[in-house]
Amino acid sequence: MTFVPVIPETYSHVLAEFESLDPLLTALRLDSSRLKCTSIAVSRKWLALGSTGGGLNLIQKDGWKQRLFLSHREGAISQIACCSHDDDYVAVATSQGLVVVWELNQERRGKPERIHVSSEHKGRKVTALCWDTAVLRVFVGDHVGKVSAIKLNTLKQTKAAASFVMFPVQTITTVDSCVVQLDYLDGRLLVSSLTRSFLCDTEREKFWKIGNKERDGEYGACFFPGKFAGGQQPLIYCARPGSRMWEVNFDGEVLSTHQFKKLLSLPPLPVITTRSKPQYDHTVGSSQSLSFPKLLHLSEHCVLTWTEKGIYIFIPQNVEVLLWSEVKDIQDVAVYKNKLFCLHFDGKISLLSLLSVERCVERLLRGGLWDLAAHTCCLFQNSIITSRARKTLTVDKLEHLKSQLDLTTYSELISQLDELILKFEPLDSACSSRRSSISSHESFSILDSGIYRIISSRRGSQSDEDSCSLPSQTFSEDERLKEFASQQEEEQLEHGCHSDRSEGLVMPETDKNEAFLPFSISLPFRSPSPLMSLQAVKESVSSFVRKTTEKIGTLHTSPELKETFESKDVGQVHEEEVSAVICPLKEDAEEKGIHQLLEEDGLQELTAVTAEAMTKLLDPLVLFEPKSLRTVLRKWLSQLEKTFALKDLAGISSTNSLPVKLNLDVHLSKSEEKVLDEDSEEEKRNSCSTEETGGHIACESVRSLSEPLGELFRICSPYTIANGLQKDLVELTTLCLELNVLTCVVDSIGGHVDHALQQLSPQILACRFLKKYFFLLNLKRAKESIKLSYANSPCVWDTFVEGLKEMASSNLAYVEMERGDLSTGLQLLDGSVSSDSPLLIAFASRLYDRFGESALRAFIKFYPSISPSDIAQLCHHHPAQFLAYLDSLVKSRPEDQWPSFLEFLLQPESLRLDWLLLAVSHDAPPVTSTVDDEGHPRPHSHLLSWGYSQLILLLIKLPADFTTKEKMTDICRSYGFWPGYLTLCLELERRREAFINIVYLNDISLMEGDNGWIPETLEEWKLLLHLLQNKSTRPAPQESLNGSLSDGPAPINVENVALLLAKAMGPDRAWSLLQECGLALDLSAKFTRTCDILRIAERRQRALIQGMLEKCDRFLWSQQA
Repeated sequence: MTFVPVIPETYSHVLAEFESLDPLLTALRLDSSRLKCTSIAVSRKWLALGSTGGGLNLIQKDGWKQRLFLSHREGAISQIACCSHDDDYVAVATSQGLVVVWELNQERRGKPERIHVSSEHKGRKVTALCWDTAVLRVFVGDHVGKVSAIKLNTLKQTKAAASFVMFPVQTITTVDSCVVQLDYLDGRLLVSSLTRSFLCDTEREKFWKIGNKERDGEYGACFFPGKFAGGQQPLIYCARPGSRMWEVNFDGEVLSTHQFKKLLSLPPLPVITTRSKPQYDHTVGSSQSLSFPKLLHLSEHCVLTWTEKGIYIFIPQNVEVLLWSEVKDIQDVAVYKNKLFCLHFDGKISLLSLLSVERCVERLLRGGLWDLAAHTCCLFQNSIITSRARKTLTVDKLEHLKSQLDLTTYSELISQLDELILKFEPLDSACSSRRSSISSHESFSILDSGIYRIISSRRGSQSDEDSCSLPSQTFSEDERLKEFASQQEEEQLEHGCHSDRSEGLVMPETDKNEAFLPFSISLPFRSPSPLMSLQAVKESVSSFVRKTTEKIGTLHTSPELKETFESKDVGQVHEEEVSAVICPLKEDAEEKGIHQLLEEDGLQELTAVTAEAMTKLLDPLVLFEPKSLRTVLRKWLSQLEKTFALKDLAGISSTNSLPVKLNLDVHLSKSEEKVLDEDSEEEKRNSCSTEETGGHIACESVRSLSEPLGELFRICSPYTIANGLQKDLVELTTLCLELNVLTCVVDSIGGHVDHALQQLSPQILACRFLKKYFFLLNLKRAKESIKLSYANSPCVWDTFVEGLKEMASSNLAYVEMERGDLSTGLQLLDGSVSSDSPLLIAFASRLYDRFGESALRAFIKFYPSISPSDIAQLCHHHPAQFLAYLDSLVKSRPEDQWPSFLEFLLQPESLRLDWLLLAVSHDAPPVTSTVDDEGHPRPHSHLLSWGYSQLILLLIKLPADFTTKEKMTDICRSYGFWPGYLTLCLELERRREAFINIVYLNDISLMEGDNGWIPETLEEWKLLLHLLQNKSTRPAPQESLNGSLSDGPAPINVENVALLLAKAMGPDRAWSLLQECGLALDLSAKFTRTCDILRIAERRQRALIQGMLEKCDRFLWSQQA
């Protein structure tokens, strides 16, 4: 189990999802693409859901039972509002603009009935509904700014049924733009539009504009009740641009402006849900400039809003951000007390609860969600240790939670819970009451070793042996000592803080207690923990370490040291051996002990060098200077290689009289062996000379270049590495891969290693680096780096995927993929791997290996988790399959989104030419069918079928720089894709080339219609006529694509071009131009008749215009007179 990071800030509240409403939507049949939820509202009793089919589902919140279904033939439900003071009334707005008010008659157990249908907003889009808080009145706002009120008189208010008013609809006001939100409180109606907010006194019919500055966009506004505002009158909060809010009094006067922009730079809090483990990213982002589309009053002192990024909850009076969490694609939110019902754009509904952290953990404990409760406790340690949280979440509850976790699976969580329990009350707060509590709840005995064994009566679920005995713990001694040492440091810090406050009171008591205990173990600890009892081991082991360190160089140990090491190795889990040899038992124990000490020294050196490197990276002169940065990384990498070379030594035993024999051969793959085959003899000579004279450092350096596990990956760390060190190692190792620092420069071994490294290509170095340090890589960044830096080296990507498969091989779903069909594999892929997991590529690669192109097309549903660049790497041996995937992915979106979506996928821009070259070279007619021997277009070849013509045209029409457009033009010309070539010629203003190729294509339709290529100037007409004149007087007959002369398109000849010229310039100017070019004699009688018709039409049009002008002139003179 991985270490759970601690959220540094003290957050008091969290959003939690304890139950899923998906089964409810399935029961209501609102989970299909045809019928889904469109609107939502909530009251004390009901959850109201509107659908695209016009149905209104009213579900009783107690037990989630459907009680009522109300149908509407007026269209889909667009808005719902439940009456807050009477659950028997609900108002809905339909897509046609009608507003229907229902009386449910639940108290009389009658049928629901429509008591009013308003057509005041018919034909408009109703954007807001709001109920009066005292009487039965509904306020309606639409997209043109009209606000009306529907006042209802029912049998509940009067016994006379005839007392209904005749005109229940009243127009309140019409604002300047679309109504974004309505809110009502104590006789005041709050209207928020796209430009400003308005306050209306509905009784006295008075209106105020709130503030002087306008805005542009959807910004909400809401009332803040007076009982929560700290004063007599309620307040108003209006959203402003740039993450701001106006605080306004009840008379519409702006009191202050609250700025939340910088406060929102903190990372989002995770939503506690059973769907996934909560994750927290400590990276502090930039300040968020947001627009809040709606504001809702929530749970006493809070105001809630949301954007496309997440949910935000503020305490506006204190200008505080209570929390913000990432919840994507929210369309609307309905609030009741601390419950948030979120409607998403896909029609799904999620139920979130705003709870204090301790209440959230308590709910998880009651539900038996032990691991999620433990994760939450570890995440929110700083919140749980506060005095307020301790009243709800006691030590006994945390102890019970710890007892429910499996030690082998959740060892890291249990360790963190132990630390949390110790932080509940610092160890320096010893007093007589604590001593009495120990005497009443715990007893202790002193073992032969002098260790105090505490027997607690608080753990009823565990026996004394299980809870306190030393051999029953599964931690190694080294791990316990490390944890205990870190815990002691924290206790000393806390002790120092408290001693400053009460030095005279606490210190004498503490000294008195510690005087009677060995090993400086203070008495007042809460529960029997192995971390406490191991302080005694620390001193005995430390003396052993000092003695052994002095003898590391000789590789020999004394008999006393052998006995100590043999006793220490009992019960420990040994590391996996790289090589096995037969040796005496005592010598084996000696070597293991020495190697273990070498490992500890190596880790200490690595920790120091890593801290130094991370400190240097904070210097901008190093971080932004590639040469300096590579120097720092190279120095750090040398220590990393040395440290893990020591680990490799642990599995190599000595033979005969040699204490240690290092294998200096570099283990290479087949491709590497081929590269180094010529220098193998020289390599052996250098190895021998180095082994004899290189010394200890040389041996370690050469050994670090070998492949310790052959062709296997290091998926797991061979050491137990602290979380902080692990994070720094991952950062530096990933930087090495990104900056191509794949080996260190070694000068101490006579140039032998450098010579060997010079023979290795960067691709081979990258593959070896991935295998050696796979467990230290940030896999997401490594994947992107490989795709960018080694795009033309498939072996590096294959090595990376092989490592991912190695990691995924322990997953049961991955194993099951071997047996099932494609649909089963896709289900396993969808349900077993999170969308942001790097292992998704391993699963996808396995499916592609089995099912080929059909699997690629199915991966469209996993976009963007599996990106086109990932697919391109998976099928780099079969580029045609990637092309089919890309075409299907683009066409999976609506047609009007194809260009923008394709432009989004083209990252980086260099992919444009690669994808275009793929598209024109696959599923395309042969080049000999489109281009003749001289490089000119073959007649009618633009009508040939291209498998990816739509994709090619989309790529061509996207914006690009001039150089890229020219390269695309050359690609289209060389492959004979003439529609794209002509389009690019138009963009590049190469019209002369376009007309030359149009003449060769010999299709007059290219010059007709709205998108036809018509010459725009007299020079272009002369060029076209000159091209026709230069054609052979007796050209060979050109067949159409189907082999028939009659079925082909109309050819480009003098007759057809002359007709176009007459239509464009007029018959007289066309005739004179044809005579000037010497082509007038080649025209038929059809041209003459067409010219006569054009002249008649021109004269009539001229006469019509003249008559209209004369009438206008007479009318104007008559008006002037």
